[in-house]
Amino acid sequence: MRLPTGAVETRTHPPIVDRATWEAAVADLLVREKAHTREGDAIAAARRRLPMTEVPRGATIVGPRGAVPFVDAFAGRSMLVAYFHMWHDGHAWEGQCEGCTFSTAQIQLPEYLNARDVTLAIFSEGSYEESAPYAEFMGYRLPWWSARDSAGVLLGDRGFGVLACYLRVGDRVFETWWTTDRGTEVMDWSYGLLDRTVYGRQEAWESSPEGWPTLHDEHAWRVAGRPTAQWRVTDEPAGGGHGCG
Repeated sequence: MRLPTGAVETRTHPPIVDRATWEAAVADLLVREKAHTREGDAIAAARRRLPMTEVPRGATIVGPRGAVPFVDAFAGRSMLVAYFHMWHDGHAWEGQCEGCTFSTAQIQLPEYLNARDVTLAIFSEGSYEESAPYAEFMGYRLPWWSARDSAGVLLGDRGFGVLACYLRVGDRVFETWWTTDRGTEVMDWSYGLLDRTVYGRQEAWESSPEGWPTLHDEHAWRVAGRPTAQWRVTDEPAGGGHGCG
């Protein structure tokens, strides 16, 4: 997909220096980047040592075969990573949560997780009958379930938009970790790459030099009124423009 761009040659840009000066500046930043990586490793080690809490046995999810026990989401594996997808009942697909679409559209290759005994799945806030056709339209490969009927049991007062991890011990299920808001950015590989570009995410909250481009749409999650990931190669935004792919 090609989004509208400005005249790049007229944008403000970093100062131009010789290669030796540039390499020295990159090396200085690398020290901080390596420290950040090591701190992330330490946090991950602490995460692995967290206690866990049991999910009530009565929790169910709804899929193509109707309501099944929550443990079925593991697909026989011992670990489960689940994203709880917000859903607006009765709204057209273009009116569904652009943030949830942004994240779930980027995690559709689960093979590496599966090879580590981990299942990756999406739990919708909507009914299965209403929300599953949307997942089919999007071409999602991940298992799609409705968690509407067990939302209170699984989430308590947290609400949807949660990324959570679980461990199966026999037929018992335990929640081991969860996060929400910017904690879910671990799913958003495009943000990770944008953070390494000169103009970053181009969102207003970022600390950038004066004159750096900022998108009018804070997240650029929509094109012609639809979440960006909804545009297909043959689609054409309303009023013309480029198709998306």
